[in-house]
Amino acid sequence: MEWKQNLDIVLTVEEYKFVLTTPRPAVPAANAAQALRDAHRRWHKANEMAKCYMLASMSSVLKHQHSAMKTAAEIMTNLTNLFGSQNRTAKSQAFQSIMTKTMKEASSVRQHVLEMMSHLNQIEVLGGTIDPES
Repeated sequence: MEWKQNLDIVLTVEEYKFVLTTPRPAVPAANAAQALRDAHRRWHKANEMAKCYMLASMSSVLKHQHSAMKTAAEIMTNLTNLFGSQNRTAKSQAFQSIMTKTMKEASSVRQHVLEMMSHLNQIEVLGGTIDPES
């Protein structure tokens, strides 16, 4: 979970996170518009950078398993398949923490709010959503 949070931060700051949700574009024709060729080039550069960040921050065993994958999205999908149950458990625990959290008398409001924000951030990073029903 912490690895994914850190990766999300880096990919967002570097403006590479879109490759996790945007499919690989088709190779533009030789006579394609410059904007189309630029978009294609930008996606591939962002994908390579995202893959580098991901692989560089993995254990050597995971790095070996994922180094031949073509896209960052493929790597993320495989990691989700490998560790998805851990994410579901962590998300469930974060939801439970929010629902059962009470502020103790004479405790810091600031600390309580920070703890609640931390749980909400965990849920968001793990792909959960907070809607009126939940």
